[in-house]
Amino acid sequence: MDAMKNPLLLLCFSVVLPFSLTSSVRLTLREGSSLSVDKPGDTLASEDGAFTAGFYPVGDNAYCFTIWFSKPSCSIHDCTVVWMANRDQPVNGRSSKLSLRKNGDLALIDADRTVVWNTSTGSSSSCCNSLTLRDKQNIVLWQSFNSPTNTLLPLQKLTRNTQLVSSRSKSNFSSGYYRLYFDDDNLLRLLFDGPNIASVFWPDPTVRIWDTGRSSYNDSRVAMLDPYGNFTSSDELKFLTSDYGARVQRRLIVDYDGNVRVYSWSKGEKWSVSWQAQFKLCSIHGTCGPNSMCTYHPREGRSCICAPGYEREDISDWTKGCKAKFNSFCDHKVETEFVELPHADFVGYDKGFFPNWTLGRCKQLCLDLCDCSGFQYKYSQCFPKSLLLNGHYTPGFDGPTHFRLPKSNLSYKLPRIEYAAQQCPANGVLLPRTYVKRKESSAVKILLIFVGAIAGMEAIVVLTVWCFVHGTRPEKGGAHINGYHAGPTGFRRFTYDELKKATRNFSEEIGRGSGGIVYKAVLSDCRVAAVKRLNEANQGENEFLAEVSTIGNLNHMNLIDMWGYCAEGKHRLLIYEFMEHGSLAENLSSPTELDWSKRFEIVLGSARGLAYLHEECLEWVLHCDVKPQNILLDSTYQPKVADFGLSKVLKRKGLKNSSFSRIQGTRGYMAPEWVYNMPITSKVDVYSYGIVLLELVTGRSPTGGGLANIEGGDENESKRLTSWVRERKRTEVPTRTWIKEIVDPSLTGEYDIRMVEVLVALALQCVEEDRDARPTMSQAVEMLLRYGDEDEDEMIAA
Repeated sequence: MDAMKNPLLLLCFSVVLPFSLTSSVRLTLREGSSLSVDKPGDTLASEDGAFTAGFYPVGDNAYCFTIWFSKPSCSIHDCTVVWMANRDQPVNGRSSKLSLRKNGDLALIDADRTVVWNTSTGSSSSCCNSLTLRDKQNIVLWQSFNSPTNTLLPLQKLTRNTQLVSSRSKSNFSSGYYRLYFDDDNLLRLLFDGPNIASVFWPDPTVRIWDTGRSSYNDSRVAMLDPYGNFTSSDELKFLTSDYGARVQRRLIVDYDGNVRVYSWSKGEKWSVSWQAQFKLCSIHGTCGPNSMCTYHPREGRSCICAPGYEREDISDWTKGCKAKFNSFCDHKVETEFVELPHADFVGYDKGFFPNWTLGRCKQLCLDLCDCSGFQYKYSQCFPKSLLLNGHYTPGFDGPTHFRLPKSNLSYKLPRIEYAAQQCPANGVLLPRTYVKRKESSAVKILLIFVGAIAGMEAIVVLTVWCFVHGTRPEKGGAHINGYHAGPTGFRRFTYDELKKATRNFSEEIGRGSGGIVYKAVLSDCRVAAVKRLNEANQGENEFLAEVSTIGNLNHMNLIDMWGYCAEGKHRLLIYEFMEHGSLAENLSSPTELDWSKRFEIVLGSARGLAYLHEECLEWVLHCDVKPQNILLDSTYQPKVADFGLSKVLKRKGLKNSSFSRIQGTRGYMAPEWVYNMPITSKVDVYSYGIVLLELVTGRSPTGGGLANIEGGDENESKRLTSWVRERKRTEVPTRTWIKEIVDPSLTGEYDIRMVEVLVALALQCVEEDRDARPTMSQAVEMLLRYGDEDEDEMIAA
């Protein structure tokens, strides 16, 4: 750029945020001037004071030029960073500077006068929320919004020319292994780009794109989070944050652990997660490295274990995985055998896919391939592995992995499954510092120390006097502020008076059950909510908060969202999102638009929600009362399981016991285990789900509503319904005859005869008397997805 044509250049913040904060100093950097790393106060402030730009410490004598949130206030070592200029090449903590040169370039100069970063001023686009470089006509020449690092702010666009790259670890801000970007097929993807391999893991590459709700038929490739928490992308990815509509600070970030999250800030609280892309944290590629498996526990977090016959490559870095304790099978002729580890899964790197094979044939195939490390065998399908990558150990995964090991070393013990918080995946990198320090006079040093000591004493005296005059003392432990203390998780704690006002003194009842009564409410931020007033308050406040935290931490599209809670005196209340179409029970008992396609989506969504409760997040959370009244429908009839874990909130005894202290559930939906005092497992929910499935297909409730004409009056309700369906299925021929007899007569439109068969078969398997004969909820989901992909070519009019 010609300096004569543009004699005035300004570097400044141009920030227009959706939330209004009090104004603060607006600092501009004019041509020929600099910001120095030697002066901690040498910073740029946004017009509204929400952001600050300056030198930020990222290591020992290492600094980056950074933008961070200045509101809420923070110390220089723990601010929330949203952008970095030189994340991979920090500058020295002495004599480095950011200069706005007269030729229009913005340059970051290290202590040895090396330019480590500079701007390209060829862009003429403009935006808000950005550090901008402008000429005298106020035209934007460069802005930080066009070069994001790992964070996207509201109204900042992610385009085909930009990407978000994670940090290396929580304490190492350099570029990490995870990238969020638009691929050549116009889809927004998450990529693990490791030192040796790269793989896309979100959206799930094993699922067809249109089944994830995405579309590659677009040519714009742009995504953005709006100020209210609504994210939209040109590939049809859309979501709302859990606090949608609230005017708060937000940031979307690719975290160092490989997950994409939106964080929200509420005044007086901490940053909390209001949305995340991945709920199965161990499905994120690269977590534990080759030949190792990721394990997860809700309280302890993620950890890694080596596969049998392998040991850690680097004791300080799990991302490097594990190395073999034996030589390659291709280099030496060694007799080998297999060690089986249940519930172990490794994604990708199959030597092939061989359906309808026996276990022995699959073993022999792997033995014949010198580079076969092991194989997975599931449902008569053989998957020999060339590499053991992207491993995770999940109790909900059925098929075991067979590890190939030298026969002489089969004494290898199976790894102990431990749940311990994963250590930081990488240590900070020490940067070489070879700069020559300037010689300083010892007299000057002594004078500076003396002046600093006097200034420090004056500050202490002034602070002491001020505190004495104003009588301010910090609360012990910082626990209470204006009568409140922070809740156990990110959702909000309400006062009883707030909820009394929101529910208009609990005047509009919308449901009730054994646990309590549900009221409709309108919160202060205009969100419509459902407030459940629990009947019992036998717990202390701390116990209640601990158990509510368990439920509040669950996050799945087919589980009802909890927005908050109240624990005040004897009052215990839970605040949920409001569901427009009420419960499944209401829709089944009255004429609705509940056609066949909607019923199948309800069946599948409910199964997914229960599978998440049982296996994906907190393996020990059981619902204990699955029934149509506890399956709620949103505005598009998508199901959300409600009242999950309520028995744990009230009187959870812990599932380490062989049984519960009392029978729980609803007559007609209860598994035989409750009646015969058998050990309670997740299979009680599977049984109840099977009854709900039969009710959806037949339109007959196990507690009445059509059972009068069903034979078997001396059996209990659920047995009468299942016996009736089994009898019709067994005796009536052909298929169309018995299906037409049992299917819900209110389905006056079309229904899929093949799918009815599948649902009835699944339901009858779920309600087997022998709990071991019942499938898990994840198996039920898999069965539904498998048949849901088939062509719907058998349609009949009921």
